[in-house]
Amino acid sequence: MVDYRILNYGDNVPDARPAVCVGDNILDIQDALADVGNPKSFNASTTMTIFEKWDAAEPVLEQIAEKLANGHAKAKKLSAVKLQAPLLYPWAIFNAGSNYSEHQQEMGQKDATDKSVTKPYVFLKSPAHVVIGPGHEVKIPHVTKQVDWEGEFAVVIGRYGRNVKKEDARSIIAGYTIFNDLSARDLGAREDWPRFRTDWFAHKSFETSGPMGPWIVPAKQIKDPYQCRIETFVNDERKQNALAGEMIFNIEEQIEYLSARLTLRPGDLISTGTPSGVGRPKGTFLQPGDTVRITISGIGELKNPVVAGI
Repeated sequence: MVDYRILNYGDNVPDARPAVCVGDNILDIQDALADVGNPKSFNASTTMTIFEKWDAAEPVLEQIAEKLANGHAKAKKLSAVKLQAPLLYPWAIFNAGSNYSEHQQEMGQKDATDKSVTKPYVFLKSPAHVVIGPGHEVKIPHVTKQVDWEGEFAVVIGRYGRNVKKEDARSIIAGYTIFNDLSARDLGAREDWPRFRTDWFAHKSFETSGPMGPWIVPAKQIKDPYQCRIETFVNDERKQNALAGEMIFNIEEQIEYLSARLTLRPGDLISTGTPSGVGRPKGTFLQPGDTVRITISGIGELKNPVVAGI
């Protein structure tokens, strides 16, 4: 099987089209369907509709990847197209909070690694408002001066799952991508609402606070996601460096926790938490003119410039 990635390309979000990428070449999935018998078993209009029928789509995408690897008249150079976020838009973005012990320590939190008493801590981000793609601008809103980076390993769901046990959790995963859970640290605590403590909405769901991409790597191509190394750079200075295997609650445990409460849907995104090395402990935050770059081995690189927003 040829290794491939799934991406969206187009000059603007409304024009985004799904494509398969092999090496430095991409092939529009809708254009390629005629070469593989034009199957009607799934809708190839968007990546979201593709993941809705992942069992039917995956073998077709593998065929397209083979044809692209052997040369295809309709192939385009990756460098010649503009990438959009690979999911426009997830049904939900589930974010794991404080899921690396060293990150807990740097944030001054109590140890929460005893799984006999502690369960995963999850919050949500608003998908259509926060998600941007590779190379797109992170726009710092005027209401915050403390936007922090959080490089994360993210899971794309490809099958419906309710009450999924840890042992079966991998069966509903379609692929993996990179997510930057940007946080407005000065908006996290609400003194005017002391009963409610953290304001997760203001803290996490400001516009452009969810860079994602550059593509999705099918799960079967990453045999051991816990060996993937997460590194975050700000202006080429490395800030974060950890293995995904260092997370407290692993991917399977997070899926079990979430699916016990609701049905996970194809196109949901689980961002599994960030390791240590964020800016808040040192009082260092993103500024207009900065560039954030996150690399995860086996997936790729997500890079975004930072500008002043409104």
